[in-house]
Amino acid sequence: MKTFAAEHADWLTIVQLPAYAPDLNPTEGIWSLLKRGALANLAAADLPQLVRVIKRALKKIQYRAHLIDGCLPPTGLTMRTGGDITN
Repeated sequence: MKTFAAEHADWLTIVQLPAYAPDLNPTEGIWSLLKRGALANLAAADLPQLVRVIKRALKKIQYRAHLIDGCLPPTGLTMRTGGDITN
């Protein structure tokens, strides 16, 4: 891999990313919303019930764009027109 990177250094840029960086991942914000909301006091009887609760909660979040938009600023990402996410 190092040889390939060296041979193509004119167009290839390699950046070392941290192994785990929840502060750079907007989905962590969504999970935080779920854990503080629908899953806060849930003691699911079985896996199908847990799946139902999570799907229902995600559907509610889907229709509240301000909640999703609120998960982006901590990551440094912004939305561009057309729905693309940029850094």
